[in-house]
Formats: sequence, structure tokens, C-alpha cells
Amino acid sequence: MRGMAATSLRTQLVLLILGALILAQIASLYLFVDERSLAVRAAVGMEAAGRAANVVRLIEEAPPSLHASILRAADSPLVRFDIDPMPTVQVHNHTTSGPVVERIRGLLDEADAREIRLDLREIEAGFPPIAGLPDGMARMHRQMMHGQMSAIEMNLSIALGSDGWLNVGTRFQRPPLQWHWPTALSFGLTAALLLAAAFWFMLARLTGPLSRLAGAADRLGRGEQVAELAPAGPSEVQELTEAFNRMQARLTRFVSDRTRLLAALGHDLRSPLTAMRVRAEMVDDEETRERLIATIGEMQQMVDETLAFARGMANAEAYETHDLSSFLSELCDDLIETGQDVELKTKPDIWTRLRPTALRRALRNVIDNAVRYGGHARISLSPHGNNAHVIVSDDGPGIPDEDVERVFDPFVRLETSRSRETGGAGLGLAIARTIIQGHGGDIELANRSEGGLIATISLPLVSAP
Repeated sequence: MRGMAATSLRTQLVLLILGALILAQIASLYLFVDERSLAVRAAVGMEAAGRAANVVRLIEEAPPSLHASILRAADSPLVRFDIDPMPTVQVHNHTTSGPVVERIRGLLDEADAREIRLDLREIEAGFPPIAGLPDGMARMHRQMMHGQMSAIEMNLSIALGSDGWLNVGTRFQRPPLQWHWPTALSFGLTAALLLAAAFWFMLARLTGPLSRLAGAADRLGRGEQVAELAPAGPSEVQELTEAFNRMQARLTRFVSDRTRLLAALGHDLRSPLTAMRVRAEMVDDEETRERLIATIGEMQQMVDETLAFARGMANAEAYETHDLSSFLSELCDDLIETGQDVELKTKPDIWTRLRPTALRRALRNVIDNAVRYGGHARISLSPHGNNAHVIVSDDGPGIPDEDVERVFDPFVRLETSRSRETGGAGLGLAIARTIIQGHGGDIELANRSEGGLIATISLPLVSAP
């Protein structure tokens, strides 16, 4: 059960949308702050230009005795006005055009007669107050600029008609980065609506059909009967669903045809074998008669095993969710009642999907082998990751390492390592593997270092019902 794991398509798409939304919001905020900074600079520059033009008018119209009073009235913590014989803006680092200069000329009703110099620059944090400010205004300047990262400094030098210069110095900070709660609320609502819409769309139109398709493929791999899936979602997912339906129909038809063929072959062989046995009983020579009867009996047993193998491949039995611990306990109790030496160690609440009769036959085949060749079977059950491991071990002779995989082939008997008193046709392990793999699991054999054989059966775990 994957849920909302970080590797799921649904989670990754949601994170992608959320990340793109956050990046877009950051970019918008940055551009907004930059535009606001430009707007503040323009507004403050125009305001300083207007004040400077008004001071020029007052100074040129007022008597010299009032000049000092006019300058004191015009000064502020961020703007300083001085009348000097020399301009503070030198020739090499100023401009004589631009919106601020044009604003001053417009307010003074002049064209290009008066010389106006402008110097605009950016200064870093920790800058001192404007030179020439009184102590009180310098202290107010420090308080107003406290905590600011940078500011803009503008110096103006305007030629006066009395052969002097009006020098104007002003500073204004960049507006700080601000994200008020209405903006945060708007971002949160937008993100919630987008994520809800995306989550619903992906659940209903994309990941939902994909999850159903994955579940159907898993059940089909375990041999369950899977109903045809209704195409849903985007066209690509619908095409995938239709391809799965076609594949399932072909696989089901293929397995069914082969199973029926094998079952029919085993069934049809019974009549000739019965007739041969009757005729063998009529042979006069006793030794020949006994050999014929033994051979026919062996052939009859092979036919019976073939029919059992065909039934093991059939998938007519419905799957059920069982506690594997209880299932094994019941099986071992039945084996003990028949006189078999079986020991079980298990843990409760280990659930899996199984076909009870088929899996009972597979486990019985493996346990019967352990008891027959080792005299005693030790069985244990424990979870390992997403699988349950059923381990069956014995103290028998084991099998050659090169034949560990070959013993699962139909009609294979290792006569050099296993007793010939088995009475089997070499289909027990083949049937067991077919049934177990039909449950989505597997079986492996290995020789124990202390002697004997160990069979590890893995079955996929499911959630408790």
C-alpha cells in the first residue's frame, strides 16, 4: 500500500505544482518590490525637485537677510539646503538632464538658461547623516535610517541669480520587502484551490485509473479472476487499460486451453491403462505379469499426478484473505493427526490472499517431502518486508547443488539423492511451485550447512480485512 509516499506520481505532481506556485509568487514579489522602489525614487526625487525650485524662488525674491531663515525652514532630517559660492556637484560626476532637472526648470518657468547639476547614487548601510545637518536633525536622520540596507542619495546644485549656488542634498531609503497578511492569505487560498483541483483531477482522472490498473495487474499475476476494467482518465491511460484488457483475455484463453489439453490427455489415458491392466492379469508367466502390472501401475500414478498438476494450474477457486498463521496451524494439526512429525513456530496476524485448497496442496507437498526424507519437518512463519516467509526444513540427505532448480521440473526424480520409495512421479514440487507462483510468491530450495534441506516459500502480504 503506497498511499501518499514521496515517490508516488500524485505526490510528485502536487509538489511540482506547489513549488512552481511558490517560485512564481517569489518572482512576482521581487518584481513588485523593484517597481515600488522605482516609484518611490521617482516620487521622492520629484518632491525634492519641487522643494528645491520653491527655495530658489524664495531666495531670489527675498532680501539676503532672510536667506538663512528660509534655509532653516526648508531643512529636514533627510533634506539639506545650503547657499555656497561653489557647487557641491562637480562637473565630472553629474548630469544636466532628466526628469528631476526638467521638473525644476518647469517650476521655475525657464528653458535652459540656468545651470542645474544633478548627482544620483546608491549608498550602502551604515551611512552617516547628511553633512552640515544640526545635531538634532542628524540624530533624527540616524533613527529614520536605522536598519535600512541601502539608500539613494541625490545632490543638486542650482545656479542662483546672485552668483551663488543652492546646494541640495537628500537621501531616501529603498522600500523594505513586505508581505502583508492579505497577500499571504491570497497566496494560501490560491495554493489551496489549485492543489485541491489538481489533487481531485489526478485522483479521478489519472492516478485513480492507474492505481486500479496496477491492482488488477497484481491480482492477475497471482492468478485471480479479474473483471474487465472500464477505460477511464486521459486517452493515454484509456489506451493502456484497453491493452491490459486484451492481454488479460489472451493470457486467460492461453492458460485455459493448455490446462484443458493437459487434463484431457491425462483423463483419456486412464481407459487404455485400465484395459492394459486387465490384459496384463491374463498373462500366464508370473514374472512377466508382475512386471507389466508394476509398469502399468507406475503409468497410472503418472496420469493421476498429471491430472493433479492440471488442477493446480486451474484458477477456478476463489481467492480469500486469510491469517496465514492460523492457516498453517490448521494444516499442521491435520498432518499431525495422520501421524506425521511436524513442528510449527509462527507469529499471528500475518495476512495474505490465497486459494485455500490449492495452497494447502502446495504446502502439503513440500512438508510431505521434508517428513519423508528427513523424518521430521520444522516449519516457521515470519514477515520479511512485503512478503511472508514460510520456511520448511528437514534433516534429510539434501540434494546436489546443481539439481536444486531442476527438481521443480515436471517428472524429475533425483534417484541418486532421494529414496525411490516415494511412489511419486516427480510432480510434487512442480505442482507446489505452480500454485505458489500463482499466488504471486515463489519457492526456493537450499541445502543446510548442518545437513538437510530448507525450503523458503514467500507469499505477498496484504492488510488485515
